[in-house]
Amino acid sequence: MGSAPGAPGLAPTWCSSAKEMVGCSLGSSRLWFTIGGGIVNEVYYPRVDLPQIRDLGFIVGDGKGFWVEVKRLWQHELHLAAAGAPAVRIVHRHQRFELLLRVTPCENRDVLLIEVTLSGDAQLRPYALLAPHLGGSGASNVARVLDHRGRRVLCAEQGPFGLALLAVTPEQQEAFGRTSAGCVGSSDGWQDFARNGALTWTYETAGPANVALIGELPRRATLALGFGSSAESATTLARTALTEPFALAWEQQLSAWTRWHAACAPEEALRRDLPDECAGQIQLSTMVLRVHQDKTYPGAMVASLSVPWGNTREEREGYHLVWPRDLCESAGALLAVGALREARHALSYLSATQAADGHWNQNQWLGGTGHWTGVQLDETAFPVLLAAALAERGALGGTEVTDMVRRALSFLVRHGPVSEQDRWEEDAGLITFTLAVCVAALVAGAGLLEPEAAALALAFADYWNAQLEEWTSVGATPLAQLYGVPGYYVRVAPGESVYDDRCPREAVLPIRNLAVDPSLPASAQVSVDFLQLVRFGLRRADDALILATLKVADALLKVQTPTGACWHRYNEDGYGEHDDGSAYDGTGRGRAWPLLCGERGHYELCAGRDPLPYLQSMARMASPGGMLPEQIWDAAPIPARGLLPGHPTGAAMPLVWAHAEYLKLAASREKGRPFDRPAAVWERYRGERPLLRRAIWTEQAPLAQIPEGCALTIALRDPGTVRWGLDGWQDTHEQQTRANPLGLHLLEIDTPRLRSGRRLDFTYRNGATWAGRDFQILVSARPSAPG
Repeated sequence: MGSAPGAPGLAPTWCSSAKEMVGCSLGSSRLWFTIGGGIVNEVYYPRVDLPQIRDLGFIVGDGKGFWVEVKRLWQHELHLAAAGAPAVRIVHRHQRFELLLRVTPCENRDVLLIEVTLSGDAQLRPYALLAPHLGGSGASNVARVLDHRGRRVLCAEQGPFGLALLAVTPEQQEAFGRTSAGCVGSSDGWQDFARNGALTWTYETAGPANVALIGELPRRATLALGFGSSAESATTLARTALTEPFALAWEQQLSAWTRWHAACAPEEALRRDLPDECAGQIQLSTMVLRVHQDKTYPGAMVASLSVPWGNTREEREGYHLVWPRDLCESAGALLAVGALREARHALSYLSATQAADGHWNQNQWLGGTGHWTGVQLDETAFPVLLAAALAERGALGGTEVTDMVRRALSFLVRHGPVSEQDRWEEDAGLITFTLAVCVAALVAGAGLLEPEAAALALAFADYWNAQLEEWTSVGATPLAQLYGVPGYYVRVAPGESVYDDRCPREAVLPIRNLAVDPSLPASAQVSVDFLQLVRFGLRRADDALILATLKVADALLKVQTPTGACWHRYNEDGYGEHDDGSAYDGTGRGRAWPLLCGERGHYELCAGRDPLPYLQSMARMASPGGMLPEQIWDAAPIPARGLLPGHPTGAAMPLVWAHAEYLKLAASREKGRPFDRPAAVWERYRGERPLLRRAIWTEQAPLAQIPEGCALTIALRDPGTVRWGLDGWQDTHEQQTRANPLGLHLLEIDTPRLRSGRRLDFTYRNGATWAGRDFQILVSARPSAPG
């Protein structure tokens, strides 16, 4: 019939992010697949950040008007060949038929294999329906139906990518019957069935457009979906794969993953004392982490093989990017299950992609090119903690980390403690989670540095830790009065709190994802981030301010669902579906996050309670295939949109970070302490707020007062001269700074003998250029005890 009409086709979208399974080969195959709705969704090639199709689904029809698209039935079961081995068996059931699909990648070819078996009404036939999105876009693809040396091929090309779909019978004969290429929304195979009740069109080409391909199959067949640099190369790979029995690829996949799990010895220990629902989730979560690792860039892991609310839009990146925080959280979980090689690969990848000044991109493509440009201090601190965790366990394996750690800690002390963004990538200020991670990195990283650098890192850690409450907590607010507490930690404190302890917290802190901002002051915004202070050993679980904040946070953020209790990120969060269940579109209403259930489980462990209920809740919040979501629905059910309380929303699924949190909570429960709490941090603080003995004045955080008896260090970014005096420039001194390996230039001022009420006046110059202003630091009376 020639070329299909209707270009450019409907605006392309991705599949729903509600994945039931993800998988890849452990061999050299550079292909990753996802399952949703009981069919193959996005397939990634040749990297884990590059989706190449929207989906590969099936229609079952009799050619006389009856037809069913199986993904719309939602009457299917999904099982793995063995626990934690992504060879997938799917059974779709209908009163007239049963469609069995078995899906597995080839071990060493860039080919996905699907075995198709239709039983029931003998008049019915299956039809494979393929939607190419080559190069990460559904626009401008070209589709063709070709004869390749006696084989029918459904193929597509765009730019440097090509794909090919071939099919054979169990007897290795040509399996495709009628075939067609079409433009989505007008001349594709689905539209043919919708209008004619059968496959009647036989277009040979379609596009450039948003295209789809369809092919009639016998009741038993094997499909091979190959990828390459052209349709021809993809066809060669697919044909090669079909020369071998499907059973061979299935067994290779099963055997490789079984061996890999067996090599992760701690995994068995984590499962030993868990109920079945939690023990099974251990293997699934371990598998999910391993699946998300790339092969071109070993150690790189994307945040999710999904696009949040992807069925509403086409977004190239989705969550197919590397977030250094997510990567470190995931690498830590791999360490917890004994996948040391994979954890080391992550550290090496991070070392290779560190910026010259020591920080990491907010997120990046696999090759290291930054995508979003914000700076989050915790993302600079986390790689240091990963290096320290490997070193603590004697698992660095010769990996060089000193230079990476030194540059990272240098960035922290030269730019902290105020972070340009919080961990939710929204607001600047002082954040308890970020500060906890940074303090822990300074302490743990000090053990990997030379003495002079280590001493300064520890001094900064002690200073920031001692000031946490002054910087990030409030008291005597309407919320404090409402819940009967003396004070609590806020979500984000203004950066001015560093140098002005009278800094008002009543200034409005905008909430970015709400259609109408409620104009809440910083003092009225609470998050669960403060729990990290307990997890990393900076504060005790029974610390008075921790308990007070817990009371406020539970009142504002905790929700009870049929699968268990869960928590919102912060009050008035807008990142989630709208109240009517429609997709997040830049605004919405934030929902509960299962990974926060895991974080609360860690707090309960630190408080001496069994975190098992939190593991059980997380497992129950997973999809039927065991995929943990970014968010769960926490309002009245909306069945028409598939939104049920306690179950996944349209946000990312699986969220690798959630699976990492699950594994670490299981490991923490087995050890009786947080698995990722650095030993050096616990040894230094043991949950107690340190007494402020040395304050550090920096250009980005110019403190305004110190307590009586406290030492003072002036730390400049460049070599300089400091001129200082007392009480209006009396007894003036002029002294040179000295360089430190962490990239600061230091001067110790003799302040411990100064009594309360005295004032230090100073200024500084770099070369011949003076700062242009005077600075004052008041000596105040020291409180009787920290608090």
